[in-house]
Amino acid sequence: MPPADPTRRSFILSAGTAAAATVVGSVAHGFPANETINVGVIGTGGRARHLMKALARIEKTRMTVLCDVWDAALSQAAPIADKQATSTKSYSELLGQKDVHAVLIGTPDHQHVPVTIAALKAEKHVYVEKPLTHELSEGKAVLDAHADKKLIVQVGTQQRSMPHVIKAKELVKAGKIGKVFKVKMSWNRNTDRVKRFAMGVDPKSVDWKAFLGGAKDQPFDEYRFRNWRWFWDFGGGIFTDLMVHWVDVAHFVLDLDRPEKAVSAGEFFVAKDVWETPDTVQTLLTYPGSVQMHFEGTFSNARNGAHIEFQGTDATIYVDRGRLELIPERNKKAEPLKEILGTKPDYPGADFYDQPDGELLHLQNWVDCIRSGKEPTAPLAAGVSGAAAAHLANQAMRTGQTAAWKG
Repeated sequence: MPPADPTRRSFILSAGTAAAATVVGSVAHGFPANETINVGVIGTGGRARHLMKALARIEKTRMTVLCDVWDAALSQAAPIADKQATSTKSYSELLGQKDVHAVLIGTPDHQHVPVTIAALKAEKHVYVEKPLTHELSEGKAVLDAHADKKLIVQVGTQQRSMPHVIKAKELVKAGKIGKVFKVKMSWNRNTDRVKRFAMGVDPKSVDWKAFLGGAKDQPFDEYRFRNWRWFWDFGGGIFTDLMVHWVDVAHFVLDLDRPEKAVSAGEFFVAKDVWETPDTVQTLLTYPGSVQMHFEGTFSNARNGAHIEFQGTDATIYVDRGRLELIPERNKKAEPLKEILGTKPDYPGADFYDQPDGELLHLQNWVDCIRSGKEPTAPLAAGVSGAAAAHLANQAMRTGQTAAWKG
């Protein structure tokens, strides 16, 4: 078990933060349909480049400015962007360009909210990767920054835009699986990420101070730089990197906002003395209305992969990133259903399928909403809510106590 931070019996969270998660941002003014949307990309690492490739397929969008703290990331992103695109290591410089209408934020987690707030102040539409927040307190701050803005913010929980996830929501809403009391989630992997090895990053090619941002000062470490998700200053481990995807799906399908409490456990089995965040975790989240969610995640064994199950009184709905199944309970009259969207071999729980293209669908929704002024599929408030559940799970794990909302 990781060392505890606070020692109180129950880690109490701010009711103000919870209430803020329900706030919905203003509807935007539409962007003319015949005009090209110029997009600046802030953080051009591997995840952002996947998004850039999808965005490049959307008509009347151009990626005109690239920003990253690492020369290598900028050079790898350049071929995907507009041929005339410029580059910088200062996101403030990018945001100061008036001909940039929107930004795609793919920075490490601890920079998501500071950059989003700065972008909103600069009157830019925003697509920001998940988790939206790195700390619970950031939720209210980013919602307040958006409250009086006529700007579109889409959080990168792209499952909401996948047709089979939307169908799962419709099936549950129509009562096809009865009353849902339990949700089971997993995201299990078995990779070499847990090992420390030389990565060949030239410190001179990195603006380390800019990378740290508001994090505490510390010497350059190429492993932390390339694997920041597993260090508390920059990420939140499995709960904020992986679980947050399925928690957001559960919130979307069941119309939930936030858990009332969490009980968690975390251990080091394969990444001891390498990561700060545990490589194997579990949490039980309890929601108002008698809904329990259980999540398991590990980097020691990929059994069960990545999926979510909605367990109803009449049937269970299984969803992963490329399939949906409805499995009736014994002696119940629910109609079974099985849909596989991907064309790759039948492998339940795969991290990625070739179909549906969630990134493309989600980015297209963002662009459409910039033009129409409508609320996007994964609005700011949903991002705050999903991240808050992951933070609650981490608080319970790090204290070894039940974490509960106040009020």
